Amino acid sequence: MFNFGIWTSEFNNFLMGFLPEWATVLVECVIIAVLVLLTYTVLALFYILYERKLCAWFQCRLGPMRVGKWGLLQVFADMFKILIKELISLKDTDRLLFKLAPYLVITSSVVMLACLPWGNGLQVINYNIGIFFILAVSSVGVLGILLAGWASNNKYTLIGAMRSGAQMISYEISLGLAIITIIVFAGTMNINELVWAQDKAWFIFRGHIPAIIAFLIYIVAATAETNRGPFDLPEAEHELTAGYHTEYSGIHFGFFYLAEYLNLFIVSGIASLMFLGGWMPLHIPGWDGFNNVMNYIPSVVWFLGKSFFVSYVIIWFKWTFPRVRIDQMLSFEWKYLMPLSLANLVLMAVFVALGWHF
Repeated sequence: MFNFGIWTSEFNNFLMGFLPEWATVLVECVIIAVLVLLTYTVLALFYILYERKLCAWFQCRLGPMRVGKWGLLQVFADMFKILIKELISLKDTDRLLFKLAPYLVITSSVVMLACLPWGNGLQVINYNIGIFFILAVSSVGVLGILLAGWASNNKYTLIGAMRSGAQMISYEISLGLAIITIIVFAGTMNINELVWAQDKAWFIFRGHIPAIIAFLIYIVAATAETNRGPFDLPEAEHELTAGYHTEYSGIHFGFFYLAEYLNLFIVSGIASLMFLGGWMPLHIPGWDGFNNVMNYIPSVVWFLGKSFFVSYVIIWFKWTFPRVRIDQMLSFEWKYLMPLSLANLVLMAVFVALGWHF
């Protein structure tokens, strides 16, 4: 399996050959920032087209077909339309918080994107408590949504923001418990160590019944965490127009739009990391020939393929199930999903203590 860390080390040595250490670090930080933002933009555009085509497929339609071959350039047309739209300044709003909110949402999303392990040796941020750091940063996005709804001075936006805050804070508990269940099994919160621990087999296979239950809980909680259907109550068009970003236009609305789709990729990437091995190929103990063939597939392809698969399942939910009521959504979390998550965490602890896993 190729290690991309060789390339990054050689590039670092190349820069150190004619630049002082501080300048080398500065150049590398600028290059990484540009690459992260470029990746963010490309992924967001891909996911917009990805969902529109999947939605059309589910509904026996073709989806966007007019701009470019097979409609592939439609997302670029939409992007340029958003960029040239006027930024409307509203009366009687808290202008500072109104303008700050989309940047908080987008910053949280970008930082989480940088934490994901894209491949063997391709990771921007790696801490010993990497998973805890990702969960902490994800909480910042809720503040941006709450600020957007309150600062807009609009009843629709305020209700949408309060719904989103209640929903994200509630389902974050089950999502965190599902992740902690796997951390108990793995014994580490370091992202690289989590991937290498799945060298023999992915956690969803090794972790037995608790890992499968945790994966299912995570998928449901992640769907609610990203405000996706059937849990898209904060943006319920028939009730709240567009929810917390009703009053936003131009690039500010674009930030919320991009962050929503990138959060879909991020929760899918975390699911890939925690349950499906991250960038680690599919290995079956004893099948050395099969494992060697799997190693020839680049690690980046493995990570993206698994993330797109999980995203497909979440998109499938949205276009299959009807939107639930807000009371049903919160009841489901506090009465059923969270107790099940706690019981599953205890079950995993018992399995680890007694060695009842593969």
